[in-house]
Amino acid sequence: MATNNSVNILNSAYLAVEYIDSFLPDNPLQQPFKNAWNYMLDNYTKFQIATWGSLIVHEVSYFLLCVPGFVFQFIPYMRKYKIQQDKPETWEKQWKCFKTLLFNHFFIQLPLICGTYYFTEYFNIPYEWEEMPRWYVLVAQCFGCAVIEDAWHYFLHRLLHHKRIYKYIHKVHHEFVSPFGMQAEYAHPLETLILGTGFFIGIVVFCNHVILLWAWVICRLMETIDVHSGYDVPLNPLHLVPFYAGARFHDFHHMNFIGNYASTFTWWDRIFGTDSQFIAYKEKEKKQQLITKKKA
Repeated sequence: MATNNSVNILNSAYLAVEYIDSFLPDNPLQQPFKNAWNYMLDNYTKFQIATWGSLIVHEVSYFLLCVPGFVFQFIPYMRKYKIQQDKPETWEKQWKCFKTLLFNHFFIQLPLICGTYYFTEYFNIPYEWEEMPRWYVLVAQCFGCAVIEDAWHYFLHRLLHHKRIYKYIHKVHHEFVSPFGMQAEYAHPLETLILGTGFFIGIVVFCNHVILLWAWVICRLMETIDVHSGYDVPLNPLHLVPFYAGARFHDFHHMNFIGNYASTFTWWDRIFGTDSQFIAYKEKEKKQQLITKKKA
């Protein structure tokens, strides 16, 4: 009975969104995107699309999303939004991070990406334009992937902080007490595999078109680069996502080391009380700000 009710609710929600979508103006980018997609299908094999397409989407998205945070360090106005203002970025750290990223991307992640084609073939996942899900279905699927990945990340990330194994794997990621965007995927190769597994679980559950692979890559990179940016910028559209953790939440994890283990949302840390030190820290900050205002 409960299952039927849940299905009815989901169907009603889907119909409501579809009804609203029918009133929205046509997307001017849809036809050019369709032409580009069909051109890709006509000129490249599925293996090339799945492998090299996925690599290009990952690399271009990653480094483009890192650009704003990288530029912020040269803009005096943006310094007031830096969370740990006493720990500025250095060229030495950024260069070290970049070299490690290149190794991880091409020697750890690329071999995994090479399996994308075989994954799509095994599960009979379509590439055709006509089979592509509507935008709201894609958004819902990406959100579902984020929920699954967040659960995996919380428990495995917390395990990696265990004193018996921390120094062998996760310590690499914590070399930077004050994170910056490019450092999001700076990690030990084993950590890349362990925590990266959570990314693929949602794909296995939801994937009904190759476009979801790329959409989820972009969404996940957008989130992880934002929370590692080191900047709490106002009017950040990601803050509109319910229960979104954000840069301050994860920045505290790097600064404090204990707590705030989730990647995207706040609920697991709230349920298990691993955000207690962060809450206490925020309360202390508020009191300090009130004292400063009174003195002024």
